[in-house]
Amino acid sequence: MNTLKNPANRAWAVLIIATLITWYLGEAGAAGTLAIVAMLVIAFIKGRLVILDFMELRNAPLMWRMLLEGWLIVVSSLILLAYWISLK
Repeated sequence: MNTLKNPANRAWAVLIIATLITWYLGEAGAAGTLAIVAMLVIAFIKGRLVILDFMELRNAPLMWRMLLEGWLIVVSSLILLAYWISLK
């Protein structure tokens, strides 16, 4: 497949597959900590792919990459923390 030579096309394919996986987990009624963490990890990977490939920050100055990837880490961590607190 020549279309998968383009990094943006590869990222798009991964995003579609990841979206289908999370959709299946939701439709199958997956519940529990493992399912929630899996969905959050998939969302993190999807966000990182969007930042690096679609926003074209893979080759951008380090400051911009750190800023946006740091934002993604903070938001993901806060969501995980909120979920963890809700379990108590």
